[in-house]
Parts: sequence; structure tokens; C-alpha cells
Amino acid sequence: MTKKPQMHSTESLPLVLAGPALRHCDAQHFTLWFVSSVQLNELSLTLGGGYFSRVLTPEESYCIKLGEKAFQYLINVTAESLLPIESAVNYQVVDSEFGDIFASVEALTYADDSQPSVRISPNISNLLHGSCRQAHHESPDALVAADSHIAGLDSLNERPALLMLSGDQVYVDDIAGPMLYAIGQVITLLGLPDERFTDASIDSSNALSYLPQDMYQRHEQVLPHTQYAAKTVWHRWYINHAIFTSTLAENHLVSVAEIIALYLLTWSPELWQQISIPKQISGLSTANQTKWQQQWPQLLAFKAGLQQVRRLMAHLPTYMIFDDHDVTDDWNLTAKWEEAAYGHAFSKRIIGNALIGYCLFQGLGNNPQILIKQLGSELADYFHHTVDSDVKDQKQQALINHLLKFEQWHYSLNTSPKLVVLDTRTRRWRSESNLSKPSGLMDWEALMEFQQSLVGEDKVIIVSPAPMYGVKAIEAIQRFATICGASLLVDAENWMAHPGTANSLLNIFMHRKTPQQFAILSGDVHYSFAYDIRIRFRSGSPHIYQITCSGIKNQFPAKLLPVFDHLNAWLYGRWSPLNLFTKRKRMEIRSRKPVIDTDGKQLEYHDVAHRRLVNKSGIGIIQFAESGAPEQIEVLHGDMSKTLFISPKSDDN
Repeated sequence: MTKKPQMHSTESLPLVLAGPALRHCDAQHFTLWFVSSVQLNELSLTLGGGYFSRVLTPEESYCIKLGEKAFQYLINVTAESLLPIESAVNYQVVDSEFGDIFASVEALTYADDSQPSVRISPNISNLLHGSCRQAHHESPDALVAADSHIAGLDSLNERPALLMLSGDQVYVDDIAGPMLYAIGQVITLLGLPDERFTDASIDSSNALSYLPQDMYQRHEQVLPHTQYAAKTVWHRWYINHAIFTSTLAENHLVSVAEIIALYLLTWSPELWQQISIPKQISGLSTANQTKWQQQWPQLLAFKAGLQQVRRLMAHLPTYMIFDDHDVTDDWNLTAKWEEAAYGHAFSKRIIGNALIGYCLFQGLGNNPQILIKQLGSELADYFHHTVDSDVKDQKQQALINHLLKFEQWHYSLNTSPKLVVLDTRTRRWRSESNLSKPSGLMDWEALMEFQQSLVGEDKVIIVSPAPMYGVKAIEAIQRFATICGASLLVDAENWMAHPGTANSLLNIFMHRKTPQQFAILSGDVHYSFAYDIRIRFRSGSPHIYQITCSGIKNQFPAKLLPVFDHLNAWLYGRWSPLNLFTKRKRMEIRSRKPVIDTDGKQLEYHDVAHRRLVNKSGIGIIQFAESGAPEQIEVLHGDMSKTLFISPKSDDN
């Protein structure tokens, strides 16, 4: 019996399966990502109706064969004066056989435009920022709201300079049953590659089942487990626990093919039109049937907004960086986790496959000049080699080894303010006292490189997936859990969790040669807040602002967050002596007040006077003054309401 779900037959696939999405774009670079169902012939790029027009070289139209009917293209053109600034530049990609390849893509443009366009803004006065987009979460998709916002702008000058996605663009470790069912269909539809496994309960990805009776069972039937000795009662949590520590790993993705299918289903509507997901499905247990019934309408609502999400990404240069769920929950959180994960052949393969997916769909477009040069040939060689399974397996393992050792996932943009995007996942500062304690988010060498990148700058925007300055009450709970040996249980990864990383980071902010204006963009936590930060007892302190926007389509448990909000106000208010016992005691941290716009017109203070945390899916809209300071901090929610964070007053907590 086949382990794949049944599909509706289709005579042909659409030419464009996903995209187009603008990636790294500035006055000298134009980068465009898309996936086609056939290999294209001779591609030409036209910008601005003829401002730039010529046939692209193979190097400029970098292609990877993802499957028999899936070809990923990354158009990457560089020239001294390629794009004019502060004006709309239409773009068109023409194939010698198929003509304008985006002509048949529905609802791709705004207003009466016939082609999508890009606006280059080297001076960042306005950007969109968010993280954590979980396809089956019940909250509305804020990327859809962002598209509606762009569509309603009165002028091009109001369009944001870029879209910054700072982690958890996909949830590889938390897949809804209906989404896994869809992934199985896409793998068959596109002829995505098979692979062999070592030290696994299954021999190859062909043995992965997408039948109802095998849904929600992977954490027990497929994912590898490990054992290591317990020292205390608290350490018993580690015994026989899956290497993959997500509490929702029932449908954790495993193969490269599954990762590819997930990304294609996350960013574009085309493949959803080729598959069918039943509302009622037999073969599930009663509990899993309930899950399916809950997830099915949520996934259909997600699917309904994908045309708008595609249109947004076709018009805004989009930049990304990974956090844990792009690969797996608790990725590299502790040295003990790394020992278990990379010491097992199958778990290393699963992690490596997710990193291949990140590289293909996210990493390459951030910094194509470096990543295509250093990783492009290995990626293309692996995907094009499909004959000898032994050779293919060797190439895949070599590629994974290279990706796991790669240290240039971070990048910066030559903008004003300079935008610096940090890799807080792969260059960890491991605990020397206890391998089960959280590792620092960046090691000393990475932090020194970060500091060096700031020298000579007067204003910067820093993108850190996790907040550099978190909610102290929550960090205190994480600290207590770490002492008890349960750091994985509470995701105890924050910048202050590791003494070396915390002290080095704080010293960077206090260094006299670092910029006078810092704006930190962060996410990860599934709620939103904003801080104004100064150095205590120092004249001429740099101005530091942190804006945390999370999640785009995710939220914190509704009943729990108000408790933490109350605790934080009571225990760590502005004048609380407990602040003297934190690593940030030399920093004065002021919370901004959230002001809620419920009807698009009337702004009102939040219903609780001391509340500072906003628990509602959304994406940040940040406007910057010429000095680099945030002039206005808004969160646009999925239901089109807004939260405005206003500056703290001297008498506030």
C-alpha cells in the first residue's frame, strides 16, 4: 500500500510555482528569487522599462534543480549604477521560450501597475520587521495585513525600505497534520528527491508515511532518542527524551524533500491549487482527529492569504536570518544538546537537511555574492546528482558538514543607518562549568567581529533574533530553571544567560567608540514590547532602543503573559532594588507604553496602566529620524488594528 496521500490529477503545473520575491537589492545589486516547474532557457532581465535590459549569464541566473518539476532560480545582477534610488523601478524576467514568466501570476501588482516594482532606499526611514510565522496558528497572518497596508499607501515615498524577517520563518519542528498531508502530495507532484538514512528506524525518505494512521506519530516512530545519566530529580527530564526537544514534534520534518515542500507551501499559493486536503479523514485516533479538525480551518485561512504575501515580497527587498524553529527547537541551546544531536548520524542528517533548506530559501538571497561563491557549487552539485545513490549520499553528507561549520550566515547592509544582522545560532559560547547550561548566543570571537563592524558608525540598526534586553521576570524564571537543570524545558536562551556573552555584549554598548544611536530589532518571544535604554551614571550615554515584534502569526499563551507582565512591573520597576542584582545593573531600561488603535481612528491607552507586553500577532512598522532614533514604533496586527509604543515619561515605571 502506498504511503503517499491521493492527489487530484492535473494536466500541467503552472510555470511559476513560487515567487517572485525580491531579496538583496541596492543601487548596485538586484536579487530575485522564484521557483519554476520547468527548466528555463535563456533569461533576460529588464529594469525600469528599458533602464537596464540584457540576456543574463548562467552565473547571473543561478539555478538549482530541486526536483523533476521544480527549479529554483536566484537572479543576481551586479553593476556600478544598476538601480536609481527613491523611485519605483519595474522589473520583468523574460524567457526565450515562455516569454514574460510572471505575466500569468495572479494578483502580483498594486493598483494599475502592469509589472511588480522595487524601490531602493539607502537611507532607511521606514521598515517592516517581524518574526515567528507558524502556518497553522489560530492568529491572523500579519504579512497579509502588511500587504494591505502597502496597498493603501498614498505615495511611493511611504513604502518601507525593506522587510526584515528575524527568525522562525517556518516551523520545521511543528507541522500540522493537514500540512504534512499536503507536503506528501507536493513531494510526489514535483518529483522531489529521495535520500537514504543511517542509524534510523527507516531506510530512506521513501519510507516516510503520510497516511492518516501515521500522522502525529513521528516523535515516537521516526525521531531518534538518546540517553544520558541523571544526577538529580530535575535531570530526569533528560532521560530517554528525544534529541528533538520540541513538545510539538509529532510531525517533525525529516527529509530535504519535506523541507523544500514546506517552503513552497509557505510562501506561494500555486501548489495549494494542485492538491487537496480533506476536512474529514479516517484512520486517526480520537485525540488526533480533534487536532486535525482544529488545524484544518487554520491552515485554509493561512492559504487564503498567500497571494497577498507573495505580492508583498515581490515589492519589498526581503532579508532573513534563522532562529531555532527554522531548523529545530532548542537548536544548539546547550553543549549537551549539541553532543547528543551531532553525535547521532540520523539526528545530524535531520538538522543538516533543515539547514540545506534555510540556505536555499533564505540564506542565499541575503548575501548572494558570498554564499553563492562559497556554497553554490556544492548545493547545485548535490541536487543535480541523482544517479548513483552512494555518491549522492556522500555529497549530501559533505554538504551538511560544510553548512554546519559555515560561519558567514551573518551579514550587513550598506545603508544609513547601517543594518547589521547577527547569527545567534551557530557560533555559540559554550558553558565551561556545565554542558547542560545554556550556551551564549555568540562566542567571544563573533562578538569581537560584531564590535569591529560598529567602529566608525554613528548610527546602526542591529537585528538579533532574541531580545538583547528581555523581560527580567521571565529571565529570572529561566535562570532558576537552569539552576535546576531544566534549561531546555523553558527555552532558557537569552543574552544574559551566559556570563561571558552578557558581559561582552554590555561592554560593546558601553565602549566609547561605538555608535551613539542603536536600534535593536528582535523577535522570538511571541509578544511585542519596546525599551529605551541608557547607561547609568554616565554623561553622553549612547541612545539605545529595542523594538521586539513577535509573532507574525503566533502568540504567547493568553492567560500566562499578563502574569509575567504584572510580575515584571512589581519586581523590576524602575526604582526596584532587584535591578541591582541583574547583569544589566549599569543600564537604565525604560519600557514604552503600548497604545491601542482598535478602529483605525481612535487611540486609547491600554486597559491596564502598567501593562507593557502586547500579546497579539503583528508586524512592526518602525519609522526612523535622520539621527537614527526610532521616530515612531507601531505594530500592525493581523486584524489591521495597530499598537503604538510611546516614549516613557520620567514618572513611569
